[in-house]
Amino acid sequence: MWSAVTGRSVAGQVFLLQVVIVLLLVVSAVVAQVLQVQHDTDREAQNRSLAVAESFAHAPGTAAALRTSDPTAVLQPRAEAVRKATGVDFVVVMNTDGIRYTHPKPDRIGKKFVGTIGPALAGGTVTEHVNGTIGPLVQVVVPVKDAAGTVVGLVAAGITTAHVGGAADQQLPLLLAAAAAALVLATAGTALVSRRLLRQTHGLGPHEMTRMYEHHDAVLHAVREGVLIVGDDGRLLLANDEAHRLLDLPADAERRSVLELGLDEETAALLASGRVATDEVHLVKDRLLAINQRPTDLRGGPAGSVTTLRDSTELRALSGRAEVARERLNMLYDAGVGIGTSLDVSRTAEELAELAVPRFADFATVDLFDAVLHGEEPKPGTALRRAACSGIREDSPLYPVGERIRFVATSPQARSLTTGQSVLVPRLREAPGWRAQDVERTGKVLRYGIHSLITVPLRAGSLVLGVANFWRSQKPQPFDAEELALAEELVARAAVSIDNARRYTREHSMAVTLQRSLLPRTLPEQGALEIAYRYLPAQAGVGGDWFDVLPLSGARVALVVGDVVGHGLHAAATMGRLRTAVHNFSSLDLPPDELLGLLDELVGRIDQDETSADGAAAISGATCLYAVYDPVSRRCTLARAGHPPPAVVHPDGRVEFPEVPAGPPLGLGGLPFETAELELAEGSRLVLYTDGLVEDRQRDIDVGLGLLRDALSGAPDASPEETCRAVLDRLPARPDDDVALIVARTRVLGADRVAQWQVPSEPAAVSQVRSAVTRQLSDWGLEELVFTTELILSELVTNAIRYGRGPIAVRLLRDRTLICEVFDRSTTSPHLRYAASTDEGGRGLFLVAQMAEHWGTRYTPDGKVIWAEQPLP
Repeated sequence: MWSAVTGRSVAGQVFLLQVVIVLLLVVSAVVAQVLQVQHDTDREAQNRSLAVAESFAHAPGTAAALRTSDPTAVLQPRAEAVRKATGVDFVVVMNTDGIRYTHPKPDRIGKKFVGTIGPALAGGTVTEHVNGTIGPLVQVVVPVKDAAGTVVGLVAAGITTAHVGGAADQQLPLLLAAAAAALVLATAGTALVSRRLLRQTHGLGPHEMTRMYEHHDAVLHAVREGVLIVGDDGRLLLANDEAHRLLDLPADAERRSVLELGLDEETAALLASGRVATDEVHLVKDRLLAINQRPTDLRGGPAGSVTTLRDSTELRALSGRAEVARERLNMLYDAGVGIGTSLDVSRTAEELAELAVPRFADFATVDLFDAVLHGEEPKPGTALRRAACSGIREDSPLYPVGERIRFVATSPQARSLTTGQSVLVPRLREAPGWRAQDVERTGKVLRYGIHSLITVPLRAGSLVLGVANFWRSQKPQPFDAEELALAEELVARAAVSIDNARRYTREHSMAVTLQRSLLPRTLPEQGALEIAYRYLPAQAGVGGDWFDVLPLSGARVALVVGDVVGHGLHAAATMGRLRTAVHNFSSLDLPPDELLGLLDELVGRIDQDETSADGAAAISGATCLYAVYDPVSRRCTLARAGHPPPAVVHPDGRVEFPEVPAGPPLGLGGLPFETAELELAEGSRLVLYTDGLVEDRQRDIDVGLGLLRDALSGAPDASPEETCRAVLDRLPARPDDDVALIVARTRVLGADRVAQWQVPSEPAAVSQVRSAVTRQLSDWGLEELVFTTELILSELVTNAIRYGRGPIAVRLLRDRTLICEVFDRSTTSPHLRYAASTDEGGRGLFLVAQMAEHWGTRYTPDGKVIWAEQPLP
């Protein structure tokens, strides 16, 4: 109890304050009474009347009652109660016109008040002395103001001076006794109240209590849940702002019964009952509220209940919006990973259309300029072509894929192409500009049920590549601004991929054009091999694979297949240089191993020439297989530099991969190349290929060679063309690497078309050779070539006898041309020169060059061969 009177806690301060107030009240009452007795009764009457009038005017509900439809019904009982309780003679309430609403005599109600009311209407107080029917009296008129300070009525109270004086004399002894008793009782009651307050406030000081209340009030009105506290009598004690909003409570809801707040019966009954409720859902007007309710007296608190309200409708709406946002983010993510998976313009457009249906639109179409489809920059003003179309159904009346479209100026697509801005057409039926595109077709579109459109330009920097169109049919709501923004985001991502594909298409076309210009367009004429070939560029880009067929002297034919490492223009250019080098080296009639050695040196020099600025060599790297077939001996000489081995299909259908020494790839240097020699029966098929045929990311080379063996053994009598077709049928449509394939079926130059003689190393043998050649040509029916052939062989044999070493041999081959060959063991090569007018010799080779279509020298392990070709008549 001592802490209650120390004044340190709220309870102590309240106790001291109440004691002081009680003392002040008692003293004031006694002093007032003494003064009333001692002072003019008139003054006492004035004060009492004023006190009664002011108290009634400011009493709760007085201003509100004046605004009701029947103020007398509410105020008359109160006025009479006050009059009787205070001892005044009358309490009159009137409106601003002075018409009475209350009076001790009911017949005076409704009549005009007798007295001055002007100053009171202005907000002041009027005190008057009036001689009434009951004697001299004092009356006071005071204004009644509402919360805004506006005077809404007047209150007048009056008392006769005689009544004042007599009452004061009679009340003074009683008042003194009552004051003493009140002081004792008030002090005791205050002590009890302070003690209980001390227990309830836990000894908190005023600052702590203020802070706690402020925090409690801030939390109560800031939470997004409604909070209600209802007393055990069913009256609402507290409602926070959220509860007012959710239940649409009136401003004066507190202290009113929950049954009178305009709530639905079920919800009002729950609040009034105070029963326990957990997440009960009630429909309150247009809201679904989840209600939780618990009693407040669980731990000794006051009886009643506390209720929390949560708006399930808004939560559901928020959840729906969050789901829509999540779906849109997922769509944008899928667009990032699903659009542009290939460097194909049409496929990228299809990916955009497929992604949008049905997640965003019911139908989606993509229209691109023709130039974009071919890798070029778009040309504004030209027609577009429908590159992709996707929909929930396949029978839509929209333009089909491949249709060439020229949009009219009033159409959304034309406006989008012209301005570079997206166009939203919420209702196609109300868009005459769109319907003017094709009246018949647009009518079918509307009858089909398509009713809304978004058109977005495909922009890549400053270029407009085309337009993407999104159509809606099933969902009745038209497209809105948020969906327009999503469409723009989708198309922006797709436009970058389409432009990348366009640029790749352009570069790929340039590289393919370069590569095809470097590859043989037609095969040269030759009779040793029946040849078919295929070349397939890689899906990822142009590579450096190449092949060639090179006729050689003596009816021989060289086959070459090579592969430059890498893809792109650099690989194609390197391939062209190597192919040109092979052409030049093959004209020297070099053996395959020597030719590969020269190619190896060339690739090494190319690497040195292309050394980067920092000194690191940009190694090109290449593989090559070079084979020479002789139809006379049926022998094929091969050498390879890091290249896959050839395949041989024998006439009986047996497939063999001959052992050809695998030299290092070109450009490494340091190791010699070796040759292998095969003897091929007539009708054998020699198959040369690059690694793209037998090796890719999904399988190794052994599996690929097995598949190639199966393809080659399928038809023993297949032609080279049929063999190429059978082999490539087992490949994917677009391989990962370039594929070059040559299939050559061997022919044999029979003995009836070959003639040869041994020639003694003496000048007299020349005439014998001429005679034998003449007879042979006559047997072949080539009498027209006798003279030139005799002249050529005379010169060649004479040179061999004079400058070469025996033994000497002569051979005639009747192929597409007539070939004359002279063999000797000397390695000295004859040179063509102009003889001076005084020289006795030096004109033989000049005559040979003039008479023959081609001539030359090739070296053999035993010497050399000088040959000359003449066209057949």
